[in-house]
Formats: sequence, C-alpha cells, structure tokens
Amino acid sequence: MYTIRGAITVEKNKEIEINDAVKTMIKTIIRENNLNKKDIINFTFSTTDDLDAVYPGKAVRKMGFTQTTIMCLQEMYVDNSLNKCIRVLLYINKDLEKDKINHIYLRKAAKLRKDLNFLSKEQENDY
Repeated sequence: MYTIRGAITVEKNKEIEINDAVKTMIKTIIRENNLNKKDIINFTFSTTDDLDAVYPGKAVRKMGFTQTTIMCLQEMYVDNSLNKCIRVLLYINKDLEKDKINHIYLRKAAKLRKDLNFLSKEQENDY
C-alpha cells in the first residue's frame, strides 16, 4: 500500500468550480501514476475554511467511485497559508516503487511543493 498526495486551488467558493477542480486533480493523479479505479482504496480530502459550497467527495462519487471510501475534513488554519485550496491523500494498493510516485500539485497549490517540479498541461497555460 502506498499514498499519493495532491492539491489544487480554485478562484471561487462555488460548487461547480470545486467539483471541476477535484475532477482535474484526481484525473491527473490517476493518469500520472497509471492507476485504475480498483487501485484506489481511499480518498481523504481537506479544504481550507473558505471552501464550504460542497464536499470534494461529491465530485469523485460522480466520477464513479461509489465503492471507495471517502473522508472530507477542514484543513488546519495557519496564518498566511494558501487560500481556497483542496488537498487529497489517496491510499492505493498497487506495486509501485516509492520514488516513482507522482504527487500532483496544480494551479496555485504548485507552490506548496516546488521540489516536485510537476507541471501539467493545465498549469502551462496558467503561467
């Protein structure tokens, strides 16, 4: 069992924007780690306290993850931290080498882990 981290930001606290961001992040994690739905054991989401329009888990349910456990939490508040941010921790059951796992940080969340240097096609358009 391994874990994969990810994060993405939104501009507005709107259900459609949050759902779209979650779908983008999860699809990118799946693609960049060559995962199948059956490989994912659990999603644990956290959001900053300025996002309360919808649970992030709703988006992955709509993606077909109906038998996968999902937990949604509020991120700990820290002064001067990134706003409107959705984070995820996926538990996966797949034979991967730990150094081959691609953690995905998109949009403004990319600055949370500059050391990973992952730049998606979506981000290339943002810079």
